[in-house]
Amino acid sequence: MNADAFDPAALACLVALSDTGSFAAAAQRLALTPSAVSQRMRALEAQWGQPLVVRTRPLDFTPSGAVLLRLARQWQSLAAEAARQLGADAAHGERVPISVNADSLATWVLPALDGLMQEGLGAGHGIDLRVDDQDFTHEALRGGTVLGCVSSLAAPMHGCSAERLGVMRYLAVASPGFVRRHMPHGLRAADLARLPMLVFNRKDSLAQRWAQQAFGLADLRLRERHVPATDAYAEAAERGWGIGMLAELQARPAITAGRLQAVLPEVHVDVTLYWHQWQLAGPHGGSLLARVGAALKQHAAKVLAPGDAGSQH
Repeated sequence: MNADAFDPAALACLVALSDTGSFAAAAQRLALTPSAVSQRMRALEAQWGQPLVVRTRPLDFTPSGAVLLRLARQWQSLAAEAARQLGADAAHGERVPISVNADSLATWVLPALDGLMQEGLGAGHGIDLRVDDQDFTHEALRGGTVLGCVSSLAAPMHGCSAERLGVMRYLAVASPGFVRRHMPHGLRAADLARLPMLVFNRKDSLAQRWAQQAFGLADLRLRERHVPATDAYAEAAERGWGIGMLAELQARPAITAGRLQAVLPEVHVDVTLYWHQWQLAGPHGGSLLARVGAALKQHAAKVLAPGDAGSQH
């Protein structure tokens, strides 16, 4: 199969399907009919002799489809950069999807990207933010749904670069009322079996890691209360729903105001974050993806703890 097999129109359909999650929405984005999008995908599948799209709701991609999706995103980014160097309106319509963890999004990512976002309002380009746990954001990069991600994994995937951003420190916190009612004499190891712990979602292991560091308890069954939204999670802690693990960047104002207090303040969980992005052929500092990475690294250096460069928590 030669390079002619990579039809730009079909690759654009793949990107639209990934971004929108359905044939109807992808067709609307591309100003086509859903039937036309479906026909292009079936032709591409016939061309490669294997299924590329799993037609579920929301749709998904087969491993082969993920390979072509990565190519499609990289091709679009390279095309935009080439147009920019040729003096055309390169950024017009360019989208750079990135995946970040919810706590970073709630604390430092938006200020980091604000300049690029404001610029994009007039230039026509933009950054699409996807959210997942910091231990899993790299899966979106591997699957081709994003071009870059903030991850807790240090090792870059093949074809990607990885640069250290800094350390997010997490503290166990609870409302003063919760502390007075449930642990007036301090927290003991035995208390963890009866006191509720706030957990962001089922991927969230911070509470388990904190318990292990605090008391050496491994595989402890916690009384979990799931609150799967960053602002709501902090509010639940302030309302006394349980002990929560909050990023220090987010917790510090509430602790200063007296709405929260640290539980075992000498114990914390440090999560080292890294910026991963695809290394596209002929990288240029002016590309939107490169500028996103530069903006994140610059702001992270200001707000994240440097930590131990040799440690990976």
